[in-house]
Amino acid sequence: MSDPRNLLTLLSESSRCADERPFAWRDGRALSWDYFLAQAAAWRNMLARQPGSRFALYSSDSAHFAGILFGAWQAGKTVYLPGDVLPSTCANLDRLVDGYLGEFPAQYAPLTIAAASEQSVKHDFKALQPDFPGLVIFTSGSTGEPQAVPKFLSQLATEVATLEQLFGERIGDAGIFATVSHQHIYGLLFKVLWPVSQRRAIHAQQINFLEELRPAGRPFVLISSPAHLKRLPVELASAQNASSLAAMRAIFSSGGPLPPEVAAEAGRLLGSVPIEVYGSSETGGVAWRQRSSDDDSWQVMPAVAWRVAAGQELLEIRSPHLPDMEWHAMADQVQALDQRRFRLQGRVDRIVKVEEKRISLDALERQLKAQAAVADAKVLLLDQSASQPRQRIAAFVVLSAVGSQILAAQGKLALNRQLRDGMAHAVEPVALPRSWRYLEALPLNAQGKTTRADLLALLEPPVATKRPILPAMRVLEQEPLRVLLELAVPADLLYFDGHFAEAPILPGVVQVDWAVSYGRAYFPLAPQFLGMQALKFQRVITPGMVVQLELQHDLKKSSLSFRMFSAAGQHAGGRIVFGGAHVAG
Repeated sequence: MSDPRNLLTLLSESSRCADERPFAWRDGRALSWDYFLAQAAAWRNMLARQPGSRFALYSSDSAHFAGILFGAWQAGKTVYLPGDVLPSTCANLDRLVDGYLGEFPAQYAPLTIAAASEQSVKHDFKALQPDFPGLVIFTSGSTGEPQAVPKFLSQLATEVATLEQLFGERIGDAGIFATVSHQHIYGLLFKVLWPVSQRRAIHAQQINFLEELRPAGRPFVLISSPAHLKRLPVELASAQNASSLAAMRAIFSSGGPLPPEVAAEAGRLLGSVPIEVYGSSETGGVAWRQRSSDDDSWQVMPAVAWRVAAGQELLEIRSPHLPDMEWHAMADQVQALDQRRFRLQGRVDRIVKVEEKRISLDALERQLKAQAAVADAKVLLLDQSASQPRQRIAAFVVLSAVGSQILAAQGKLALNRQLRDGMAHAVEPVALPRSWRYLEALPLNAQGKTTRADLLALLEPPVATKRPILPAMRVLEQEPLRVLLELAVPADLLYFDGHFAEAPILPGVVQVDWAVSYGRAYFPLAPQFLGMQALKFQRVITPGMVVQLELQHDLKKSSLSFRMFSAAGQHAGGRIVFGGAHVAG
């Protein structure tokens, strides 16, 4: 049997040999390679009859996705990969593509195929051409609108070969589980293209929570991200889970560097320190590392040439993962350690000017996260506006247990001062944050990244033109300082879009917004929002549920306590603190 090692010849080689190994697993059932070949052939045959050369593809099932993707390439179609199918995303795509494939809303008329028989479709696949523009992906939009990034098939094939050279022997014939989406370049490579080209079985469904991991005793690899690895449940270290995790060959992480304590904790709970991959949508993979206690350096991938540009110490690379062999400047400052290793020093695009002083946003975040009251933090530079004539730094902070206690006991203004004082020894006064938001968790997109747009949305004041969409409601009990409401959550509520496609749940920020909106309707709450205390989300709220919302107004503390519950138990609760006229924080 020929064992294909080249992504470009995968289907042409596979169609000439039998393979007893599964192509994929779905709901515990093995899917054969003949299934994959039949799917790819059926999509090829259908797409070959379609006018146009550019098609958008979105599918939450990795096995379906792979069949459509390879079928489209065999039909000579360039595939556009959006990160989601939200209305704004689809509207942008409509200007770029000739048709839609997969799970797009009905108004976009996504193309379909009849059920493909594993025996009825003639395969006769061809080798793909390296210079074919097979893919357009989109950046995550961390600093603005997502940008389209085209990829030749040669770039993807070379990167797959690089990954196999680096890690293939280590993972062997392990199957692939993932907590990340294949609609982005990291998930696409690690979850679909690399394993499929090497005949490693993929698991069709994405894992939303690591507790769902069910390897069934078979060797496996986990493709994950910092967002998931930062929230590992301690129950993973139990004896029951330890037997399942014993079959893990490796963990991969990308999307941002793992803090050393997170890498160490993942190693303790999962039995393997994650292999981190550094790169970007534009460059593909650049370097990798597997942290040890005394080494945080990155090793450059074999095919990548690199140098450090003088002046700002910026990393520059030349790589076959890029569309040409010109030198490409990264946005990261590095310290060269030897010919193959460097240490990341921070992103130059996070150097901003505030009142003519150069300020590193990365350095501000490090100062915040070094304090005992802070578990995680992000900072942004806010531009001037009519209401805020001066530039200012905004801080978005996830509090530790210590920080939550300080907030509850002393209030937001005291905590603001304490955090600013804790930074003052290392930060210019003009760079100390002026706006603060305390969050239960940082907002994350499908790629596990926190975007500027999501953070800015947390700063938007509630105005009449942006009233939240409220569910149908009836009053069960009403007192001067307490009200009990019954809310019927519509199944088609706008807030369920994209949160999440496989299992929609009501976002926590919406639940808080409802509590504030109904609180203002029934009580004379002070106008200024100051912060949230003791905020907890215990159970998810799903489409169609009926829940009760209890609100209590504390006049002395100028706070609104809320509790959302149903027959299933308590869903959420917390206390929201308000104040009078604006006080500079």
